Amino acid sequence: MVNNLEQGFFGIGIQNGKTPENLGVLWRSAQNMGASFIFTIGNRYAKQACDTHKAIGAMPYFHYKNFDDFFNNLPKGAMLIGVELHEKAVQLETFTHPKRCVYLLGAEDHGLLNVAIEKSHYLVKFKSELSLNVAVAGSIIMYDRQAKLNFKAL
Repeated sequence: MVNNLEQGFFGIGIQNGKTPENLGVLWRSAQNMGASFIFTIGNRYAKQACDTHKAIGAMPYFHYKNFDDFFNNLPKGAMLIGVELHEKAVQLETFTHPKRCVYLLGAEDHGLLNVAIEKSHYLVKFKSELSLNVAVAGSIIMYDRQAKLNFKAL
């Protein structure tokens, strides 16, 4: 018998994403890296032309009007992981990914809202002095998760 709580899951999304291209690229990476669901918070984007694999049809997509709407609907038992260049953030290289979590990325021009930073269970960052493209940052997070969890399974 399979214990779903031991298997884990993750979702990834953007708060107030700036461009539809970034969102489409993130969704394409999410599908390739095994995300369980994708989401958006806010309304700064339009269609996702870069989602050439049609990830929105392959996995659940959720949209939330604002951060509170999102936070109040986190999956039960999931940890919120904020991705942000912040003094309280830990380096991704040393971070242990929870089995059940949701990764939240902010817009490239504003980052995460203060309320998202405050309510995140963990904050992670890269060894980078400057911000990265949001789709690239999300792809790195998912790759790191996959590599670390696959290594532990060996």
